[in-house]
Amino acid sequence: MPTALVTGATAGIGAEFARQLAAGRYDLVLVARDAARLEAFAADLRGQYTVDVEVLPADLASEQGLTVVADRVAQGVDLLVNNAGIGLNTAFTKVDYAEEQRLLRLNVEAVLRLTHAALPVMVERGSGDVINVSSVAGFGVLAPGSTYSASKAWVTNFSQSIALSVRKRGVRVMALCPGFTHTEFHDRAGISKKGQPGWLWLSAVDVVRDGLRDLRRGKLVSIPSVKYKFSVLLLRHLPSTLMYRLAGDTRGKGRQAGT
Repeated sequence: MPTALVTGATAGIGAEFARQLAAGRYDLVLVARDAARLEAFAADLRGQYTVDVEVLPADLASEQGLTVVADRVAQGVDLLVNNAGIGLNTAFTKVDYAEEQRLLRLNVEAVLRLTHAALPVMVERGSGDVINVSSVAGFGVLAPGSTYSASKAWVTNFSQSIALSVRKRGVRVMALCPGFTHTEFHDRAGISKKGQPGWLWLSAVDVVRDGLRDLRRGKLVSIPSVKYKFSVLLLRHLPSTLMYRLAGDTRGKGRQAGT
């Protein structure tokens, strides 16, 4: 059976990738920081789907953790899902710089390094897939004082560029760009969900299902749901001055994220 490695695998979109891939007869390598939670989730997957599940506890924001996972990826996997990432709910001028470094290492460096570790083996054998979980936030400056959207803009652009360089070798790379999704992401970042209407929210089940479908179709960028496809279309064509005005209104006029 093929093998998929999923980072940030114990909750939200990462956990749903693990479930749907196990149901699709993939053996799994699951990466997360919480070893006990990782082991419990792996046991559930083994019992329900009768697949092999390897656990790899690691903090991808640390050099040691990232090296351990990169070494495992370099041994060969059929699908790499770079899902681990964080957001911050504090203005750039007030946040601890170490937190910004952590965001950059998880959202950007881990994606870069693990993709770099995966591709040589995939290109040599002429097959393999990489899904980098990005965000619709990467298509515009939507949260003043936040570096999250900048990190996701990098992920989306990087994924498209690398995809173009390897697709003739039988390897697919895709950026998955969901909008608001019911996961633990906002709670961990300290971001309230109360300000967003219910119709904006997606389920992790739908996000992953749509992402895997779009990967099979050969898309370089997957934007789950029609409402977010339309939102991205607007973001790409809005005049910059209007986008900046709307971005300010999402957090309150003259107010930065977290202030």
